[in-house]
Amino acid sequence: MTLYDLPLDALRSYRSASAEPDDFDGFWADTLARARSHDLGARFEPVDAGLTTVEVYDVTYAGFGGHPIRAWLVLPAGESGPLPVVVESIGYGGGRGLPHAHLLWASAGFAHFVMDSRGQGSMWSEGVTADPVGSAPSHPGFLTQGIEAPETFYYRRLITDAVRAVEAAHAHPRVDAARTAVIGESQGGGVALALAALLPGLLAIAPDMPFLCDFPRAVTITDHIPYSEVGNYLRTHRTSGERVRRTLSYFDGVHFAARCRAPALFSVALQDTTCPPSTVFAAYNAYAGRTKEIEIYDFNDHEGGGSVQQAAQLRWLPKMLAA
Repeated sequence: MTLYDLPLDALRSYRSASAEPDDFDGFWADTLARARSHDLGARFEPVDAGLTTVEVYDVTYAGFGGHPIRAWLVLPAGESGPLPVVVESIGYGGGRGLPHAHLLWASAGFAHFVMDSRGQGSMWSEGVTADPVGSAPSHPGFLTQGIEAPETFYYRRLITDAVRAVEAAHAHPRVDAARTAVIGESQGGGVALALAALLPGLLAIAPDMPFLCDFPRAVTITDHIPYSEVGNYLRTHRTSGERVRRTLSYFDGVHFAARCRAPALFSVALQDTTCPPSTVFAAYNAYAGRTKEIEIYDFNDHEGGGSVQQAAQLRWLPKMLAA
């Protein structure tokens, strides 16, 4: 794959044409108020995962609609706390998987909370959380489920689950709620942007190749999933374009980024055909926090920086969450 998007100089100044809805803040305030009307009920069940350097808890808590959401909490063994916490959302189609896949942040001395994505977890990493909410006709995948209205859209549920995941992580006695970071790749990066906007007390955010950003450009510049699901849906539902654009505007990472204040470490891959680099820069350029950086991987597709980016986060995040 060669470079196909804007040149880097143009990316650094690119601004999205995504139109923000007038009631964006009211929509999300109402959504979270409804979710918080349900008892969080966070439960932490110890799990013997055959690991000696970490302690693992199987977590259940109430997400959107009070629905049960699963997660892992991984803690460094023998650390009494309180520990800074890294809350992670998973990439598109994946689930929380198995505990031994989540050793990095606990090995660095952090509590690590990994949210399962409702209804996902059958494409590349196993999930166990069902989505009890039905959907009108949609294209295979998740990006068009309930897309005819923001109230029914799948990502209203997923982002709300993630807000409640941060609150569930804070419910554990060995977690220092005042030192919280959110991270994620792709879909997880897009969700992290939403969290940094909706939870102003976060100390850091690290979104890698974030999905769910600059929908007007994303759905027209790439024919890769997940963005291609929108075009495929509209190819059949020919009169739904305006309703779909309105729905997506409530979930665009560009609008969340404009409300974020926490220090941020982004990453982007310039040959990424899944989350085009212009859509990542759209969120980065809109990001309102005074402290922000972006790592650029010139010759990578959606695998991004991989372990090199993890090493960058390991250098950066401890400074952000220092006591």
